Amino acid sequence: MLVKICGLRRKVDIEYANELKPDFIGFVFCLNKTRTVTPKEALELKKELNPNIKAVGVFRNNTIDVVREAVSLKAIDMIQLHGGEDDDFIKEIRSFTDMPIIRAYKDSEYADYLLFDNDDPGKGQMFDWSKIQNHKPFFLAGGITLDNLSEAKKLNPYCIDVSSSVETDGFKDYNKMKEFIRGCRDE
Repeated sequence: MLVKICGLRRKVDIEYANELKPDFIGFVFCLNKTRTVTPKEALELKKELNPNIKAVGVFRNNTIDVVREAVSLKAIDMIQLHGGEDDDFIKEIRSFTDMPIIRAYKDSEYADYLLFDNDDPGKGQMFDWSKIQNHKPFFLAGGITLDNLSEAKKLNPYCIDVSSSVETDGFKDYNKMKEFIRGCRDE
């Protein structure tokens, strides 16, 4: 089972990731979110990241220029669209990169993966899993904890994506990250 730890914003978060080796980490570029980083801050963090761990840029109703900046700086390896971005927006991204794109909530012929999550991500609220209908590999997020991880795995997601459930007081917690990754991989 692949694992994504989202919302990394401190050098120590990268150190935790390098030791624990999730498959993906997420840099949040959304405005007005507590875990937000700029493309330049993400680049500095990515320089410290193990190259085997893919950095996903999480965008939610950002301008195309913010996406373009993160891509051109090579601060990210994948793009996650988590807002009202439509197919025209995705086609514009495709005009300057062939990076894999994760699209939240609805399918798109231009996206490589789907993401099922809450409308207000990063709050640890559970997504209604009965709404999952797809034909593409998908990331599953939204209120996944060690308590419901075994049920989440039964849905056969491509990747389990967490943020707040591996935090203490709003910051990534090494031990929670370790236990969650271990649970995803049945170690």
